[in-house]
Amino acid sequence: MHLERLTLILEIVGQKKEATVADICAHSDLPKPTAYRLVQDLVSVGLLEPVARGTFSIGLRLKQIAHSEQSDRALLEIIGPALKQAAGQYGSAFFLSRLRGKSVEIIHVETPETGVSYLHPGLGKRPLHACSCSKAVAAFSPDLFLTSDMEGRLRAYTEFTLTSVQDLEAEFETIRKRGFAECVEEIERGMCSVAAPLAPSGPGATLSIGATGSTRVFTPAFREKLGPEITQIAREMSAILGWDVAQDAQKSG
Repeated sequence: MHLERLTLILEIVGQKKEATVADICAHSDLPKPTAYRLVQDLVSVGLLEPVARGTFSIGLRLKQIAHSEQSDRALLEIIGPALKQAAGQYGSAFFLSRLRGKSVEIIHVETPETGVSYLHPGLGKRPLHACSCSKAVAAFSPDLFLTSDMEGRLRAYTEFTLTSVQDLEAEFETIRKRGFAECVEEIERGMCSVAAPLAPSGPGATLSIGATGSTRVFTPAFREKLGPEITQIAREMSAILGWDVAQDAQKSG
């Protein structure tokens, strides 16, 4: 019964595009206090979102679930070739990551075919505070990660891992300003990576692309050059996927 009521509210809001609690009550048998409570439950988990005082629309989380073009396979059909080309151009492994639940996972890696030495980042979850692919997402998702109760609970993988929430907040601000994130020996000694979100907000902010390599190859000068180029590739992919990069940038500014 509870699930049926939640589903009914989502159907009403979806059909009207925007709806108030009064609208929901008018198209259902729900009393106003119940409708209001259920709407707030849906807002709290991202299935609805407020668009004006007392007015709600379908939330980003539900849109991401519903849009089949954002499945891993569909994304790779578009982004995979660009990563493969970049891997060949730079002689480094390039990866695609996405936010899944409350963690970021590397879901695909392209490697160069030239026989040069490169470092493979592997697949799977990455810590939100100590990997460029995760930090590139977390920096543009302020509600995802940084809370005061995280202080003292962040694992130090190496002596270079940032474990202070204050230090991470400062780094996230730097990432937002320049558009890309770095990981310099924060998970493993001798290993670096650079990553950028596909866009600074919207669906693109939940995905990142990047490259990884040794500290010998990924020097500060190389990372400074590579970062903007990865950011440009990310924006091009976001545009191909039909996400309004210019509008997203204005929202984040």
